[in-house]
Amino acid sequence: MAKRTPFHDLHVKANGKMVDFAGWDMPLHYGSQIQEHHQVRQHAGLFDVSHMGIVDLHGEDTPAYLRRLLANNIDRLTTGKALYTCMLNEQGGVIDDLIVYKISDDFYRVVINAGTREKDMAWMRVQAESFAIDIRERTDLAMLALQGPEIKDKIHALFAADQAATILQLKPFHFAKFNEWFVARTGYTGEDGYEIIFPANEADTFWNKCLAADIAPCGLGARDTLRLEAGLNLYGSDMDETVTPLESNLAWTVGLEPIERNFIGRTALEQQKQQGVKRRLVGLVLQGQGIIRNHQKVIIEGDGEGEVTSGGYSPTLEKSIALARVPADIGSNCLVEIRNKQVSAQVIKPPFVRNGKKVF
Repeated sequence: MAKRTPFHDLHVKANGKMVDFAGWDMPLHYGSQIQEHHQVRQHAGLFDVSHMGIVDLHGEDTPAYLRRLLANNIDRLTTGKALYTCMLNEQGGVIDDLIVYKISDDFYRVVINAGTREKDMAWMRVQAESFAIDIRERTDLAMLALQGPEIKDKIHALFAADQAATILQLKPFHFAKFNEWFVARTGYTGEDGYEIIFPANEADTFWNKCLAADIAPCGLGARDTLRLEAGLNLYGSDMDETVTPLESNLAWTVGLEPIERNFIGRTALEQQKQQGVKRRLVGLVLQGQGIIRNHQKVIIEGDGEGEVTSGGYSPTLEKSIALARVPADIGSNCLVEIRNKQVSAQVIKPPFVRNGKKVF
């Protein structure tokens, strides 16, 4: 039987079309995926992301452990700040991408993907064996993402005045903590907003507060088209354990300095860099008719082939877009094989859309 988040009954009550996602019963949409997409781009939307794993790390060795575990360098963090990073295997392949938050010198929180929770937890525990650290998965907490240009205007309706004032002062990738409530200015849509972690037993109350503030529930369908427009990778589609961050438009998440930080996968990445990265992840904008789909062939005239990793329709741009892994020296145009026809596409550096506007 599929797992359920604390908001399951509220999704059903809101006429959510429930589907299986990584073993969880989750809403695909509440009537119109396109409408929910525009709701987030233009107004304010609400996503249940409680299927993601919330993991708290305590102990004096926590910083040393994370310096070893993660490709990005947690020494860049000050208390109250967050960092996006990959967790790699020894071959430099991506086990997962995650966000790590520094709560204090010996207390960090990481949020991992739903589809990789069990694998991630097993890997993290094995790597922790030589460190004085306590790893605790917080299944007692719920998580909502509030996204869209109008979210800031609604914070006062959701929090006490002093808390709202603190939240509204947060810079991107910073967070505030109020006892068990945790509010981070992060997201997965290309819009401004917050991801909020709080006790699961308060799920109904906070959800209804959000609805009363005209923040509309949105499903996984809109979440996917929004993140694709924002050029944000989806684990399992755009990267996995067979590719490195250097091939996934994620070189910026790898902290190679200082050179003495021996994180897992470092040797493989340095070797790949030295030999020259042969493939990279790019954005495609279809110039002709059709919809680009995952796994379609990308043809670079005179320079081999690539593959679409994420493709679909962009409601904001009203055309088809994609992420694709292609030969590193690709030019500004290519062809995508759609239903046995070769259709021209423009090659861009993601993102496609930021804060509701085309950016290429």
